[in-house]
Amino acid sequence: MRQVIAALAFGLALGWSHLAVAQEPAPGRYSMQKAETGFARLDTETGEVTLCQEKEGELVCRMAADQRAAFERELDLLTKRVEALEKAVQGGATAVKPDLPTDEEIDRTMSIMERMMRKFMDIVKELEGRDTTEEGGPVPDKT
Repeated sequence: MRQVIAALAFGLALGWSHLAVAQEPAPGRYSMQKAETGFARLDTETGEVTLCQEKEGELVCRMAADQRAAFERELDLLTKRVEALEKAVQGGATAVKPDLPTDEEIDRTMSIMERMMRKFMDIVKELEGRDTTEEGGPVPDKT
């Protein structure tokens, strides 16, 4: 019994020491590196690099040139899309309506539903005609 308790205590101590090592603080989202003109800030989640400079006691950050160009391209694209949508609305264009089913599709669907209801009603009639008492006598009328 003592050996079991000693083994359990040893296992718990080993587990606690492993948890203490595993709970090291994770690095922040941003990593700062000293550059010639200030700091380069790396967003570790997106990979974006931002250039930062100290001005009047504050750290001011701006997008890197390649990110700025990509941002402006995306902004231009979105502006064109908004303009096209506004023209469509002013011109009276409406959203595309979904195609309605054809008469043939409606007839086929109704036929399937009719067969299903007929079979269901046949089951109901069959159950109404069965003897539900344990003695085998007629079902008493409750009206």
